[in-house]
Amino acid sequence: MSGPGPIPGMSDTAAMMHYDANKRSVLVAYILWFFLGWFAAHRFYAGRMTSGLVMLAISLISWALTFIAIGYLGLFVIGLWLLVDLFLIPGMIRDYNRGIIASLGR
Repeated sequence: MSGPGPIPGMSDTAAMMHYDANKRSVLVAYILWFFLGWFAAHRFYAGRMTSGLVMLAISLISWALTFIAIGYLGLFVIGLWLLVDLFLIPGMIRDYNRGIIASLGR
């Protein structure tokens, strides 16, 4: 999870405003998955930077290698990964939002 850490002496109202300003939406994640899933936008949105970069790299390299047909294997892998992510998105967003709450409780 990225973002600023807890603010010492933050009131409950300020903490709630901080949470509301930084929380992620499952609906937005699904929209990103649908339109920009091949570029791992939904993973970046959910704070999964490492796996998002890996997915993006595989996708870009695979698209570049489709002219020699080997790239289709990578695209198949990304397609399967996207199918699995279809079911993992709610948990990824829940974990991100819980991370925000945990940072406010410190």
